[in-house]
Amino acid sequence: MSDQREILVGETDDGQDLSLPVVELLTGRGFVTGKSGSGKSNTASVIAEELLEAGFPLLIVDTDGEYYGLKEEYEMLHAGADEECDIQIGPEHAEQMASLALEENVPVILDVSGYLDEEVADELLRKIARQLFVKEKKLKKPFLLVVEEVHEYIPEGGGVGETGNLLIKISKRGRKHGLGILGISQRPADVKKDFITQANWLVWHRLTWDNDTKVVGRIIDTEYSELVSDLNDGQAFVQTDWTELDVRKIQFRRKRTFDAGATPGLDDFERPELKSVSDALVGDLQDISERKEREEDRILELENELEKKEKRIETLEDELESARDVSSAAKQMADALTGTGSVQTQLGGGNDEELRRLHDELVDLEEERDELEAELSDGKERIETLETQLESRTEARDRLREENERLRARVRELEAAREDERSESEVETETETETETEIVQAGGNDVEFGYTNVADESDETGTESQTEITTATGGSEPEELFEGDWIDEDLTRAADQSQCTASTARRVLVALARDGPLEAEAVADRVGRSTVAVQGLLSELRTAGVLDRPAERTYTLDDVILAKLNAMATAE
Repeated sequence: MSDQREILVGETDDGQDLSLPVVELLTGRGFVTGKSGSGKSNTASVIAEELLEAGFPLLIVDTDGEYYGLKEEYEMLHAGADEECDIQIGPEHAEQMASLALEENVPVILDVSGYLDEEVADELLRKIARQLFVKEKKLKKPFLLVVEEVHEYIPEGGGVGETGNLLIKISKRGRKHGLGILGISQRPADVKKDFITQANWLVWHRLTWDNDTKVVGRIIDTEYSELVSDLNDGQAFVQTDWTELDVRKIQFRRKRTFDAGATPGLDDFERPELKSVSDALVGDLQDISERKEREEDRILELENELEKKEKRIETLEDELESARDVSSAAKQMADALTGTGSVQTQLGGGNDEELRRLHDELVDLEEERDELEAELSDGKERIETLETQLESRTEARDRLREENERLRARVRELEAAREDERSESEVETETETETETEIVQAGGNDVEFGYTNVADESDETGTESQTEITTATGGSEPEELFEGDWIDEDLTRAADQSQCTASTARRVLVALARDGPLEAEAVADRVGRSTVAVQGLLSELRTAGVLDRPAERTYTLDDVILAKLNAMATAE
């Protein structure tokens, strides 16, 4: 692994080089978006090029077959279903692929564009992602999983399947193990908001659809919902948690390698010279493929053998029925010739040659019948054995599926319980650290609020200055001041749109009432949430008319809310 700390990806709006920290990229949660042609795939390729140049491995989930151009300069394993890939793989290769990527530092392009059966491609990605997550628990090695068209796996409107839930799990819990994820989509409105709000670095290229620009306004700020539609190709607003500046306008450089995702034109298409991978790597994967083919051939052979046995049994049953008919006719004839008494007794005299011949024929037929019945019995036993084996395998499969579902349900219960414990812990911590109960008081026109009189203050020019908020012991709890029909609906709606809780929204209002006006980062520090999440909440509260913005990225309580607080104080 390289010891390089940063990679150069472009330059800022004022011409300064922009470098991104390697560890944050490899282990963080990233989201790159932009409409078709705006440069989002180019940005992903630039990040991949720089990481590969520094010697860091990664795995790219390629949904359109456009990343193989990286092999023009870098030795990567291109795996998928097409003949152009280095190796054709299926779900049975998942563990080996994860081992190559993590343990042997082999960069991988997982090309899922060539699978005719979408379920096979989905199962392949799910198994590889699960193997990466499991192995990283032990390895703790910085590694980046890049997923193109991430909205196909974690859609906002539709149901999220097993693969999507696993990707969300990686975005929430992969960082502690060293496993990062970068999701790429041209429609942010179609991506589940849980994934976007978990991201700690985001790249917003040009977007023009209203639904998409609204997402920009909620996550960054309303002013950017208009600015994002005017960006040029390759330009983007970059939002990260590890810099003091919330948002920077960046021009990303052009990728160095072949652009396989470019729109075809009239010129002749010429595939570049691509670097090959080790024959040993391909050989190991081919062994898995050949073993699976042998297993499939053996299954087909057994099925053909069973079909032949069933046909032979049908033939034997027909022959046995015919033999029984002949035997019955022979017995009837023997009885007619001998009259009463047994055939064996009549044969004792040895005088009737016709009867002896019929008796011998009967014995031969009975022996043949016995042989046929024995062969039929063997065939039925073979069928029962095969059916038992098939039933056993089916039961084992169903049992494993039920166990997996039980484990998934248990994991969800544990995660929900942990979230509840965390919330209770936060409430207990706040309660313990408060030595006195404080209430919020708003100044203005000698209004008595709580137990303290607050007067207006003006500057020397006579202009009313920023209203000061003070606290006094006694009265209502601070957060309780922002409860009730007059504000609950606005807080709940803002919380739902920003993926925060209503409790967090109330703590934000208390912080602004005490110390406002405040910038978004300062508010985030006071409520213990990320700047990205709190910025979205502030934007929603401002849209609802609860907050005002006196300066850029600075927020304070709206005058109507202050008046309401004053009225509540007077009523008390």
